[in-house]
Amino acid sequence: MPRPKKRRTVQHPPLFQSIKPRGIPVCGLPRIELTLDEYEAIRLADYEKREHLEASEMMNISRSTFTRLIETARHKVARMMIDGGELIIEGGEIDLAHNLLYCRKCGEKIIVKWDNNISECPECNSDDLYDCFGKPHRLNRAGHHTAGKQRRRHRGGRS
Repeated sequence: MPRPKKRRTVQHPPLFQSIKPRGIPVCGLPRIELTLDEYEAIRLADYEKREHLEASEMMNISRSTFTRLIETARHKVARMMIDGGELIIEGGEIDLAHNLLYCRKCGEKIIVKWDNNISECPECNSDDLYDCFGKPHRLNRAGHHTAGKQRRRHRGGRS
């Protein structure tokens, strides 16, 4: 029996949950699934230009695991670009270090720590905020998030 996968830390959830070619209906496209840890590997190595060792430490995995992860992720992104598929970003054995909030009124995207009790958009003061899983971001009377901290751990598809 293989040992369980080590949970990987994702610092910033993606701004989008899917990417597809413009003008082509989703129903005619192949679906390519990129896990959240593969997304984070691309973000750290290719977007932030971090060395594999530093990026692996940020994700709490070994350098060799990071190298395998980034190779798999790059192959999936290349398949999406060459074959024209829809890239779906979801799933994986991860721990989210931050939450991403989205204001439905003005479109502002806000990265916050899990214990940040933000209740309004800093741009437009709207309270119509949604989290990175598409759920309403609300505070209860005590000033805590209504869903609590169970969203920190993400496993499998959308929750």
